[in-house]
Amino acid sequence: MTNGQILVTGGAGFIGSHLVDSLLADGLRVVVLDNLSTGHLGNLDAAGRDPNFRFVQGSVTDEMIVDELVHECESVVHLAAAVGVRLIVEEPLRSFTTNVRGSEVVIEAAHRYRRRMLVASTSEVYGKNPADALTEDADRILGPPQVWRWAYSIAKSVDEILAYLYHQERGLPTVVARFFNTVGPRQSAAYGMVIPRLVRQALLGEPLTVYGDGQQTRCFCHVADTVRAVRGLMVDDGAVGEAYNVGAGREISMIQLAQTIIDMVGSESQIVLVSYDEAFPSGGFEDMRRRVPDTAKIEALLGWRPTKSLEDILAETIEEARAEERLRQVGAR
Repeated sequence: MTNGQILVTGGAGFIGSHLVDSLLADGLRVVVLDNLSTGHLGNLDAAGRDPNFRFVQGSVTDEMIVDELVHECESVVHLAAAVGVRLIVEEPLRSFTTNVRGSEVVIEAAHRYRRRMLVASTSEVYGKNPADALTEDADRILGPPQVWRWAYSIAKSVDEILAYLYHQERGLPTVVARFFNTVGPRQSAAYGMVIPRLVRQALLGEPLTVYGDGQQTRCFCHVADTVRAVRGLMVDDGAVGEAYNVGAGREISMIQLAQTIIDMVGSESQIVLVSYDEAFPSGGFEDMRRRVPDTAKIEALLGWRPTKSLEDILAETIEEARAEERLRQVGAR
């Protein structure tokens, strides 16, 4: 990237704030647009002390604000979205409309001013496809539309389609990055994110609640590795018009994850299985058994591979949670 200004939507969020820190560390100028519905200004404490940083509170659905900021910037990283299983299931209409309309507004503005942009997508677009390793052209296998869980997958696939069509029909330089369970410091447990939730339960000596039978598997990628991938995709011309999986390949079941966390914390907590109906009483939830990325495409383009292990991720998350608990106890005195 040149020293031109970069717009990061959703930059006060978990992934966005780490990306902002990385860009500023290289002397780049960054503007963040975030409505703080799930992001936090505290994530940008370090960025706020940098003269190359500017924060604008607002929504990606606000056409006037988006138009002004995209016009001022050289490139756009569109991360803003309603995320987290709990939020998506409990507020499906707001989540769906925010994700679809917000992306439409940002992509239209990028086209208006011919700005290169990266659109953040998700492994959820693959739905229930149980393949050993999901390639970027793998089939999407979804449940019925009335199951609200799939509204997120559908919304993000619409985002991708908009990015592809604007590239193909109008020449807009777009790139799609599909994130597979990005985790690490600053990730909140508030919206159903599994690792921070289980870590905090273990530290408090509470039962670790694992949904379903616990045999469903996921692969976890450290946010620093995700940020490296995003930055590489933003500057490599070979990425334009394509989608790329961004994730780690180590697969672990949720019950194994919970036990690993108990062992690393040294907790006496027990693992308790909770039915999906009990965890999500509003309904609208359906899970997928596994989700494993094939990252050969991004490795071939950028030479990118994850560098952080699951143990690294858990150690950082445990330390962060312990520090937060110490601060909470001091504040309570």
